[in-house]
Order: sequence, then structure tokens, then C-alpha cells
Amino acid sequence: MNIGEASQQSSLPPKTIRYYEDIALVKPARAENGYRDYSTEDVHRLRFLQRARSLGFTIVECRLLLSLYEDDHRASADVKAIAEDKITEIDRKIDHLQSLRLTLVALAQNCEGDDKPECPIIDDLAGVRDQ
Repeated sequence: MNIGEASQQSSLPPKTIRYYEDIALVKPARAENGYRDYSTEDVHRLRFLQRARSLGFTIVECRLLLSLYEDDHRASADVKAIAEDKITEIDRKIDHLQSLRLTLVALAQNCEGDDKPECPIIDDLAGVRDQ
């Protein structure tokens, strides 16, 4: 199938599919005319990548997950460890975002939001502290 069909079946834009080919995550055959010829297996790999990326896995992690996907002798413990590492990373990001939110809420609550130029939000961003 051509890249348009592969794009439709995998829910990935052609540009992304070409990128995945450039970095060797997918290797479609070439037809006699030189056009890419995606197999059903290629589309499965593309769907796998689309889902993994939507869950936040990096390209490096996707490459590892693909190698495990293709390994009939893989240990599910290896796959689980990768997922648990991602969960830990997501939890750290959530904690960081919650901290940022609390800071911004406090700054916004301390800002009068009137016509005067004084603003604790600007002061904080500029590193100016109350004296």
C-alpha cells in the first residue's frame, strides 16, 4: 500500500511516517517505481508507534518497545519495567506541574488586577522581592 493508505490506517500523518522511516523505526519495501510499499506488518508497527507515542514514550523508548514487541521470547517483566519507569516519570511531571500551579495561584491571588502598574506577578518574574 502507498503512504496515503498507510497514513489512513495508522492515523499518522505521512510526514511522521517518513520521519519514522528516516530513523529506521519502519522500513517499507520499495516498488519498482521507487515508491514506498507499506505492508500490513508495517501498518501494525506504525499503529504501535502511534499508540506508544500517545502514551508519552520517547523515540528511544519506542525503539526498545518495538524490539520487545518483535521478540517472541521477551519477558513481560521487561515491558512492565519500562511502563513503570514511564509512570514514575509522569508522576514527577505531575508533581512539578502542581507546584507550578500553586505558585501561579498564589501570585495571581496577590495581584490586585487593577489599573495600577504594581504587580507581584511581574515582580516575581523579574526576581524583585518585597523589602
